[in-house]
Amino acid sequence: MSIATTAPAVEITFRDVADTTPVPLPAVVGADLRVPLVDGRFVGYANLDLAASAVALRAVSDHVSQVLPYYASVHRGAGYASRVCTAVLEDARATVGRFVGARDNDVVVFTRSTTDSLNLLAGCVPGSVLTLDIEHHANLLAWRGGHHRVVSAAETIEATLDALRAALTAQPTALLAVTGASNVTGEVLPIARIVAIAHAAGTRVVLDAAQLAPHRRIDIAATGIDYVALSGHKLYAPYGTGALVGRRDWLDTAPPHIAGGGAVRAVTHRNDTAHATWAPAPHRHEAGTPNVLGAAALAAACRTLEPVLDTTAPEHERALLRRLTHGLDTIPGVHPLTIWTDAPDRVAVASFTVDGHPAGRVAAYLSAEHGIGVRDGKFCAHPLLARIAGGADAVRASCGISTTTDHIDRLLTALHTLVTRGTTWDYAVIDGRWQPTPDPRDPDPFKLNGRPGETATSWACGEQDPVGRNFTSSATTVNA
Repeated sequence: MSIATTAPAVEITFRDVADTTPVPLPAVVGADLRVPLVDGRFVGYANLDLAASAVALRAVSDHVSQVLPYYASVHRGAGYASRVCTAVLEDARATVGRFVGARDNDVVVFTRSTTDSLNLLAGCVPGSVLTLDIEHHANLLAWRGGHHRVVSAAETIEATLDALRAALTAQPTALLAVTGASNVTGEVLPIARIVAIAHAAGTRVVLDAAQLAPHRRIDIAATGIDYVALSGHKLYAPYGTGALVGRRDWLDTAPPHIAGGGAVRAVTHRNDTAHATWAPAPHRHEAGTPNVLGAAALAAACRTLEPVLDTTAPEHERALLRRLTHGLDTIPGVHPLTIWTDAPDRVAVASFTVDGHPAGRVAAYLSAEHGIGVRDGKFCAHPLLARIAGGADAVRASCGISTTTDHIDRLLTALHTLVTRGTTWDYAVIDGRWQPTPDPRDPDPFKLNGRPGETATSWACGEQDPVGRNFTSSATTVNA
């Protein structure tokens, strides 16, 4: 039996707010990518790993190509190319602010990623920080240098909100750091309600929007969110830029995230010491030559996603998620993971375990025999996986605007084949990762190292590898 034939048929039509004209989904680079299987065939790549990193939108790639001939160092340059790039950078700053509904006096700081943004903000918080235990490591570990408390999420969202309210009432807290959507289960938190609870206690809120921003509208002004952190590589702009958007006061008075050129108003030398007068944010935290192309890419992604983020994209992804969750529920031995029993909304992310099959082996099988890309492991959310999966690794399938119903059906069919018939190839743990043995696929199609077949050792995020060698060099315990 093929799961593809039993999955529910979903007819999807997209219309804009006026319901008059179909709204197309933006094109992505690599939609026609074909990848090798271990049996020598090539198939279209089913990329179900978009929650880790999303391929570039075609509009993003085109815009970067337009900017490249003008590439020059920004600010303080009189040359025409420098002036053009300065305008590109500062326009990108305004575009990103509009994309998340920033207030007029909010500041947009370009960073490398969500992780970088949260670590930047950690150096600016004038007090203690509170998080939930469901967070990505970026939002659990960024605050470890200060006073950090962790609240355990309850079985329901309502009870979790009560726990947050109690924790914020119990002692003064400067900042509540919370995810917008779980990177493991896709479940979405009621952000406006959380902000209201926090503000009632005199606490600011930073939203880790890495997983939410590619799927849902974020409106800082409407919800009252104080800070938003996001990543370009999740937003179909994989050119190495993220952003921290929010209130100026903490950012203007904190020490620079990185000290260096561009972050200062003046530098003097006296008594054998260099003294700096720092610029206000955003430049205060953007020392060094900025990633102009990354900022341009992020802005292009924001402009491209803007028209579809309220209509076409969410409906497309909800239809895919319905198909995926229904299909997973029909496969014996497959166990989808959830945090809450009452979550009203999810982005298109689903994680699961498969009885009798290690997650890494499942992922290797899906890639080697079916051309499907998924993620396996603990997804940099160890406390959450300990809670909902007993500490076991899981498999994660994540969808986006480039995902098709064929991708979903191929995954479901492949999983059904795995649990009913097994694999057709042998697999073993090599260099810490499950791999097909032998693996005839060329891991270096660009011939960059001249040694096809060699792969670097791949370690998981602070875990033991599958054969039991502990490669964690240090550990930080976060106390509730």
